[in-house]
Amino acid sequence: MPYRALRLRLFRRFDLRHDQADTAEIDATFRGGVEFRGTNLWVLMFAIVIASIGLNVNSTAVIIGAMLISPLMGPIMALGYGAGINDSALMRSSLFNLGLAALISLIASTLYFLVTPLTLAHSELLARTTPSIWDVLIALFGGLAGVIGATRRIKSNLVPGVAIATALMPPLCTAGYGLATGNLSYFLGAFYLFAINSVFIAIATLMMVR
Repeated sequence: MPYRALRLRLFRRFDLRHDQADTAEIDATFRGGVEFRGTNLWVLMFAIVIASIGLNVNSTAVIIGAMLISPLMGPIMALGYGAGINDSALMRSSLFNLGLAALISLIASTLYFLVTPLTLAHSELLARTTPSIWDVLIALFGGLAGVIGATRRIKSNLVPGVAIATALMPPLCTAGYGLATGNLSYFLGAFYLFAINSVFIAIATLMMVR
């Protein structure tokens, strides 16, 4: 097979445009997950409680459940999308809502860990206190996969998988544990992990939009 024909076949095989949604649908998808009110706010609260309980009892399955329902991915991807299309209003709205969600998560998880009778830091909680370069790579490639899933005409199961891989809610609840127990290193490590995940998911979205 001639080299040119082989190159063309490979290009078609990896081309993302054949099943990409139209511009208006993509725009609506990203903008629709920005604000935390009504349903999104209630789901956020449920995710906080579930993640906190999962960390508290060291249950991986419960923590995964919290990651699956957490709506934190919305404003992060919208932030990267807003940067990609130079929409400063969308970027400001995304930052505000992400900050609001993070603050609510910190307050609620701190209150939970202040009242729970279980105070021991188990392995699931400790794993969120020491970020590494692997977390950066997971957030970046997970974010790329998430953007691909969000921009298809037929939505796939990629976004829930990305939510599990990048783990946004558990680090925030771990930071709440650090505040509740007065452990500054836990708080800083966990919040740094949340920040890393958020930044690189946004960067991944920006890369795909550009």
